[in-house]
Amino acid sequence: MAHLRIANAPCSWGTLEFADLSGTRIDHHQMLDELVATGYVGTELGDWGFMPTQPSLLADTLRQRHLTLIGAFVPVNLSDMQAAQNARVQAERTADLLANTASLLGQSHRPLIILADENGTNPYRTKHAGRIETSSDAATLMRAADIASHVAHQVAQSSGLQSAFHHHCAGIVETPSEIATFLAHSDARVLGLVFDTGHYLFGSGRNDTDLVAALRTYADRIRLLHFKDCSATIADLTRAQQLDYFAALPAGIFCELGAGAVPFADIVSYLHTTAYDGWIVVEQDVLPGMGAPRDSAARNRDFLRSLGL
Repeated sequence: MAHLRIANAPCSWGTLEFADLSGTRIDHHQMLDELVATGYVGTELGDWGFMPTQPSLLADTLRQRHLTLIGAFVPVNLSDMQAAQNARVQAERTADLLANTASLLGQSHRPLIILADENGTNPYRTKHAGRIETSSDAATLMRAADIASHVAHQVAQSSGLQSAFHHHCAGIVETPSEIATFLAHSDARVLGLVFDTGHYLFGSGRNDTDLVAALRTYADRIRLLHFKDCSATIADLTRAQQLDYFAALPAGIFCELGAGAVPFADIVSYLHTTAYDGWIVVEQDVLPGMGAPRDSAARNRDFLRSLGL
């Protein structure tokens, strides 16, 4: 039976990678204290600068709370190799911080660099998130796979850390077919997969897509699981009213676990039959100042406990 450990991430407290978001963000001290108080034992890094960027300070921050450092999200322009060089530098800097911090903590888990497209920057993909009609073509996806693989190679050479790709709505790799093509052309030696349940379901354009089948398909590539729910009601609304991604977020597209269309009980049952021995990171993407993140985090953890996690 798989040994599944449960973490959360700063995005559940409104710290997202998108620029120019309004609202007040809490600091990392409060966010981590609330994460621990609601029952989680690991965290992702969040945006660069949200948590300390010196390994000794970051290690102290996490050690005081008995937390494992899971990984860090690094956006990459997957359409332009030249532009992606800036992201490569950021990925290597982030990997250095993660590797040194993990060493100081003495943790057994090797943190992941989580690569994704610069989501929310492409007007078509942002406008049509969750209802993509014109998919990225093969050439676009092959170029994206080459760029992500190149960055992952550089990360591995500079820090020894592995990378994993995060498919994401409002990016050029969103739909199931796009994910399949991207992975088929990426380098599995250095680039695994972060499977995000909410993004996969919303990005599929349906509320009944078989997520267990997708997990089974990509079992050999999955390095990390993001447990995120997707509201069928809001998904239908965004499609009917043609809302863009940044309207879907405050509308609550990514609801609390168990309140949406993701079949978590089936997923957990499946995971217990597999050799997956990694982390589950709960994510409920909210905008800064939106909702009551601590209360949502607590209910999300209680929901997973009800499933035996």
